[in-house]
Amino acid sequence: MRDGVERLQKVLAAAGVGSRRACEDLIFRRRVTVDGKVAQLGDKVDPTTAVIYVDGERLVTDTRLVYLAMNKPRGVVSTMADEKGRTALADFLDRVEERVYHVGRLDADSEGLLLLTNDGTLAHRLMHPSYGVQKTYLCEVAGPLARAAGRRLLAGVELEDGPAKVDSFKLVDTLGKTAQIEITLHEGRKHIVRRLLDEVGHPVSRLVRTQIGPIHLGDLRAGRTRRLTNAEVAALFKAVGD
Repeated sequence: MRDGVERLQKVLAAAGVGSRRACEDLIFRRRVTVDGKVAQLGDKVDPTTAVIYVDGERLVTDTRLVYLAMNKPRGVVSTMADEKGRTALADFLDRVEERVYHVGRLDADSEGLLLLTNDGTLAHRLMHPSYGVQKTYLCEVAGPLARAAGRRLLAGVELEDGPAKVDSFKLVDTLGKTAQIEITLHEGRKHIVRRLLDEVGHPVSRLVRTQIGPIHLGDLRAGRTRRLTNAEVAALFKAVGD
């Protein structure tokens, strides 16, 4: 047996699919593909290079790859280390042994969901505008909210670097002189959410990213990270068409 090559059912079990016997049953029922071909009992694979799907969903079997969700606190810069000595992402990753990088950014005054990984291919696709991965934000803005604001954002407004619009807009709550709104967009330009809301007369006082593609912030506490589940990683690959 070549170095690094293992029986497929062992690789599937190690990736958390189920017991070896359950994985053998999946292979027997033709529910597993390897490098585009239906797998068979007795197949051996290199888990660091094989492209494996189970029931049509991508399964990452390379144990060197790490996928994390983080709730970035306000005041933290979206860099791994900061030359000015400001609090950066690496200050929260002391328990993460692998060297990971952030997927996209949140400005220092914004908070919420960031993805971190050492999978450069997936990170590139998640950030590239051609893949259209949506991001959702909860925004606290100056109120009362003008009725036309949502319509303008959905229709598109002209910014200094070109037109931009949101994919969805929802008024969540009204709190005295402020309003909470939820917007979703797939734009990735710098400060795009703040600039859009400034343009319609509702500057942002608080901005929280709550979702990236299929991944939700949920109840993850500020400054904490968690590893994505196999299902979440598979959903990310599906979001970028892989």
